[in-house]
Amino acid sequence: MVTRKGIAFVLALACIGCASSAPPPAPKADSDEFKIETTVLAVYNVISGPAGRRDWDRFKELFAPGARMISMKAAPVVMTPDEFAQKNTPYLQANGFFERPVSTRIDRSGDIAHVWSAYESRHASNDEKPFAHGVNSFQLVRDGDRWVIETILWQDAP
Repeated sequence: MVTRKGIAFVLALACIGCASSAPPPAPKADSDEFKIETTVLAVYNVISGPAGRRDWDRFKELFAPGARMISMKAAPVVMTPDEFAQKNTPYLQANGFFERPVSTRIDRSGDIAHVWSAYESRHASNDEKPFAHGVNSFQLVRDGDRWVIETILWQDAP
């Protein structure tokens, strides 16, 4: 015969088994993972802000020579970081745009890294709900003591 205490015990065990584990510790400041993560965050920081200018010189420093940015629409739209800046400057001059990562996964092997970064976009940093969300796929390579971006491929979620 099953008692209420028995059911409560089984439910408690099930809840413990389904509980998520603590997030992994932040990478050490001198580690490759930290450098990769800060490079990705720098991209988000440059493109985000209230209506007005962006630091496109800083943006370009984050990329390797020959880097590409690819937006997945009906067909891929391929551009250089300079072309991305030219295309988006008018919109960003007139509109606030705040994009932030909501989850990030870094896979690294030697001198190459792949970062999956789910994002949310808002018109103001304090907007309750995002107007868009999707995923960025960053490919980075080690360049001496730093990591630079070879490619960003992204797609908004439907």
